[in-house]
Amino acid sequence: MGKTKKVGTAGRYGVRYGLKLRNKLLEVERKQKIKHECPKCHKLQLKRLAVGIWACRKCNHQFAGRAYWPIGE
Repeated sequence: MGKTKKVGTAGRYGVRYGLKLRNKLLEVERKQKIKHECPKCHKLQLKRLAVGIWACRKCNHQFAGRAYWPIGE
């Protein structure tokens, strides 16, 4: 399955679940996948390891945050 222009990676659901829900999912996935700023070293190297677990690739700082984006966003 490929991506579509309007809904990007949410295109994997095809016409199911409605456009509003797929757009909300797309927004959450985009926020989740970008690199975030580490609260300890302030570099853009923070990535999500699992649900609520975030790790900095620069200083190896790991902490628990929100499920889809770290604390403070």
